[in-house]
Amino acid sequence: MRERTRKADAQGQSIDLTPMLDVVFIMLIFFIVTASFIKTPGQEIDKVETVTARLKPTSVLVSVNANNQVHIDKKPVEDNDLKPTIKRLFLENPKGNVVIQVDAKSTLEAVGKVYDAAKDAGVAGVIIATSKGE
Repeated sequence: MRERTRKADAQGQSIDLTPMLDVVFIMLIFFIVTASFIKTPGQEIDKVETVTARLKPTSVLVSVNANNQVHIDKKPVEDNDLKPTIKRLFLENPKGNVVIQVDAKSTLEAVGKVYDAAKDAGVAGVIIATSKGE
């Protein structure tokens, strides 16, 4: 007699991977949704350590617009009147500072004139105001 081979048993023994793939995809979606993405700088840098000091009350607010026009307390001021105006306002409140608000399109020369006028007027604290970057 002939011997029979057992090929019919191999067909019924397979593992269904569909439920495992469903669980893996659900976990993947969960981790993607709950992950927080942090932007890192392109290079390694050492940050400067600073000590935050208390600011004195502001006595003079100077702004330089995109056309390099100087305004003190929202009033336009000519270059030759800049130093006397800052000095007069600073003497009213000698414990204060001069804060210079600068437009991004203004020139460094215009900002330098205001800074030099404030230093010549005897102001010790001259601050240039900036906005926080993204």
